[in-house]
Amino acid sequence: MNATTPPRAVVNGPLGLGLIVDDDDTYAATLQRSLARRGVDTRTAGSVRQALDLALQQPPAFALVDLKLGAESGLQLIRPLRELRADMRIVLVTGYASVATAVDAIKRGADDYLPKPASVNAILAALGLESPDAAPTPAQAPDTMMPLRRLEWEHIQQALNDTGGNISATARLLGMHRRSLQRKLGKRPGPERSVVGL
Repeated sequence: MNATTPPRAVVNGPLGLGLIVDDDDTYAATLQRSLARRGVDTRTAGSVRQALDLALQQPPAFALVDLKLGAESGLQLIRPLRELRADMRIVLVTGYASVATAVDAIKRGADDYLPKPASVNAILAALGLESPDAAPTPAQAPDTMMPLRRLEWEHIQQALNDTGGNISATARLLGMHRRSLQRKLGKRPGPERSVVGL
């Protein structure tokens, strides 16, 4: 390596071919290059159909899926991708963050949810991959967001409030089994923390 070549960060963790699904070609290409510099190989797709075609050819180890894909929704991809490969790490990445969308993504089978713009470190952390320079620093404040567990918890609390604390009615409102809701209520999430620390 010569003096002008920056050192390549070594990513620790289960590496495999990934899939970036975003209709913004420039963003997808930039993210693909950034991940490649960390030793993470990906393919890109700009639509639901193209993403499914690529995933059918070779089910990816992980998928970074944008919420808005033109007139389509990235949420449509979560279940089909999960059916192709049960251990696939699926992360929804969006500039349209909301509690309802985060909860919907999780119910469909997503593993995590990140707001745009998300740094490569935040993405690697969400994928369960660790990079030597992924330790949180004050400069990474934009990556700080509410973890999915807390988003879901607050959504449940709002539903409980709307139903006057009735567990059965809340479970119906949320579209989940009463016992599942009781289990979630028994696991109160911790305080907010950086996505990198998840």
